[in-house]
Amino acid sequence: MQYINVDDNQQLVFANCDKPQISAEQCLVKVHAIGVNRADLLQRQGKYPPPVGESHILGLEVSGEVVAIGENVTNISLGDRICGLVAGGGYAEYVAIQADHIIPIPNHYSYVQGAAIAEVYLTAFQSLFCLADLQPDEQVLIHGGASGVGSAALMLAKAINANVTVTVSSDVKANACIELGADQVINYRQESFVDWKKQHKPKGFDVIIDIVGGDNVNKNIDVLAVDGRIIILAILGGRFCEQLDIAKMLFKRAKVQASTLRNRSDVYKADLVLGFKQRFYEALQNGQISPVIDRVFAWQEADEAHQLMSRNSNIGKYILTTQG
Repeated sequence: MQYINVDDNQQLVFANCDKPQISAEQCLVKVHAIGVNRADLLQRQGKYPPPVGESHILGLEVSGEVVAIGENVTNISLGDRICGLVAGGGYAEYVAIQADHIIPIPNHYSYVQGAAIAEVYLTAFQSLFCLADLQPDEQVLIHGGASGVGSAALMLAKAINANVTVTVSSDVKANACIELGADQVINYRQESFVDWKKQHKPKGFDVIIDIVGGDNVNKNIDVLAVDGRIIILAILGGRFCEQLDIAKMLFKRAKVQASTLRNRSDVYKADLVLGFKQRFYEALQNGQISPVIDRVFAWQEADEAHQLMSRNSNIGKYILTTQG
């Protein structure tokens, strides 16, 4: 089979290898579309290696057709249209995937739409509900609201009637978030979200989803409500925060938690997939929540997708398609 490899100069090139062998608990999927994630860029740079024992091939989420089934798999059939998480191996013609990490693609969705579901919605679901225990009517601040995870978190939070504020970098992204249901939008290039909070949300935010890290952590604590929860998912603003205000954290009884998904156990991911399907799959089917796709590329254009993602220009997901 063909797959996209990273050469010694960090360039993307096509290579060939055997199809993956599946275990008794896995399915073999013929890949039709691939979700592009920032983790792919980091792995390409040598900064985010796959977990031990996982494929070295890029790619954390796919959609496609089931073409082989492990002997212990009972809830998946040959020919099923599915999407799901993989810990590696997604940038390939075929990929092995744990059967309990699979999400059926709704009948009216294309494979391209299917490839925009798993990573962002499961990350958002984990952050908002498994970690932050978001409740209806709570105040949520989502940094990078137009990103893949940000837009998914926005829709999940609105689905339970939380009040959602997002930060964005442009008016175009602001308008996109308003269309997705955001209650308030802050263009951080024009206004400090700390100053905005003082005027519009004096009690602060109950839950903050942060992809910035760095000194943004102190700013998040400034705008946090008493008993608020901050979930850190990435460090686009740097890995260190100077002069972290512990006293303010104590005063607010703040909870700050960092989280990743790729290196979680198979059991954890299976429980996460099950929880998401039980709570939100109907909303996915009826369109209350839906994947947001910025642009679709042929997988031969993966480098262009990576370059655009590195500029933070996307609204929603970039998708690669292996078909055509």
